[in-house]
Parts: sequence; C-alpha cells; structure tokens
Amino acid sequence: MTKRKKENTDLKNQIYRTVADSTAIETGESICELEKKLKNNDSKFNWLTLA
Repeated sequence: MTKRKKENTDLKNQIYRTVADSTAIETGESICELEKKLKNNDSKFNWLTLA
C-alpha cells in the first residue's frame, strides 16, 4: 500500500471513529457497534459519503 493510500485509509477510520463517538454520546450506544454500522455497506443510505 502506498503512503498516500494509507493516509487516506487512516483519515477515513478517524472520521468513522469521530462520528461514532459523537453519536454514542447522544444515543448511548456502543462506539464499536456504531462504527460497524457506519462501515457496513448494506445501509439504505450507502450512496452518501462522509466528508
């Protein structure tokens, strides 16, 4: 894996973690479960992307 691709993957994982953490605070759900839901491509909103 190239350095740039690894940086993009790391950034994407950080975004998932941040969104899951914020949502967990509001909903009381587990951060791990929310991360799995975000990474799951079977979502009805999978055409939406994170910033």
